[in-house]
Amino acid sequence: MPTDPPEAAAFLTRNAVGALPKGALEAKLAEATREGRPLRVKFGMDPTAPDIHLGHTVALQKLREFQDLGHKVVLIVGDYTARVGDPSGRSATRPVLSGEEVDANARTYQEQAFRVLRDDPELLEVRLNSEWLDMRMEELFRLVRTTTVAQILERDDFAKRWAASTPISILELLYPLLQGYDSVAVRSDIELGGTDQTFNLLLARDIQRAYGLPEQAVLTMPLLPGIDGVEKMSKSLDNHVGVTQPPEEMYGRTLRLPDEAMPTWSALLGFDPPPADMSARDAKRALARAIVSRFHGAQAAGAAEEHFDRLFIRHEAPEVVEELEVRAEDGSVHVPAVLAQGFGLSRSDARRRLAQGGVRLDGEPLGPDELDVAPERLDGAVLQVGKRQFRRLRVAR
Repeated sequence: MPTDPPEAAAFLTRNAVGALPKGALEAKLAEATREGRPLRVKFGMDPTAPDIHLGHTVALQKLREFQDLGHKVVLIVGDYTARVGDPSGRSATRPVLSGEEVDANARTYQEQAFRVLRDDPELLEVRLNSEWLDMRMEELFRLVRTTTVAQILERDDFAKRWAASTPISILELLYPLLQGYDSVAVRSDIELGGTDQTFNLLLARDIQRAYGLPEQAVLTMPLLPGIDGVEKMSKSLDNHVGVTQPPEEMYGRTLRLPDEAMPTWSALLGFDPPPADMSARDAKRALARAIVSRFHGAQAAGAAEEHFDRLFIRHEAPEVVEELEVRAEDGSVHVPAVLAQGFGLSRSDARRRLAQGGVRLDGEPLGPDELDVAPERLDGAVLQVGKRQFRRLRVAR
């Protein structure tokens, strides 16, 4: 890892969108070298959902690089700001989460972030912003005096909502100030965030200055597109790959990524680009293996690829198949009833799937007239619906 300030700055910004203001990051690195101290590098995550996805890890990987250079990451879990709801990129007010939901999500966020960050007290400090945002009214008055309404309404999302006469709550207007106060509380030297956070990150500099503190440098990171290759990765859009998803699902979802989005994923997630002579198919499989290996290990990545090939290349059943016990009546088993019991289909949907050839028994399609099947034909056989759903049948005697 480079240690010379200009070289370190170039390394840290190689896949970032911007380092603001110009020269501030290099100046902070030089200051740390002169004073022989680590920088405090802040990153905040609001636990608005129970899981984090690859989009979150773009910034986490950058934080890991700061750790590898000997600097201290200050990870702020926004258990209080999550109760407000970040308005960044929103065209309407976010739904309110209960305190219990936020607290539960906060616990899982910390556990999952440690899959990327080094859990070393010399290099990592984890804070909840409820520590300082549960403030006296007098302190809140001092905070809001630092910023004008005109400044807040300069934000693109607020400006658009104001122009469209879409409601903006007073609580949302407070959000950028609360995030900025986080930088005051932890005495941040550098703050990371997505490009959608640029306004908040820069406003924090004004708030630090109002409190008589040195202003932080800002490093903005690009937003990772989802597996659709278009929209920002988001669980609400179901275009995400979660860091705690099973290896097979993580591998399979990555293969849905459009070819043109692969270079972006490789660059933002910190993977080496594939060889120039590698086909797009093989490059995507290599990327999927690398992602699974990062979170589950190389052995799990190999097993995930084998699972995919078994199901979708060789069209075989998976090695482990959930068993389903069914009963025979009058010497036969009614297949639509089995599909309803084991796969959650309605009887009419089950008949439609049979008519379309979408139900297989040991790999062979069941015909539309095969509604009642002999028990001995089903016992021990694998029933398949679509490409991914399998049950091994056991006929109760």
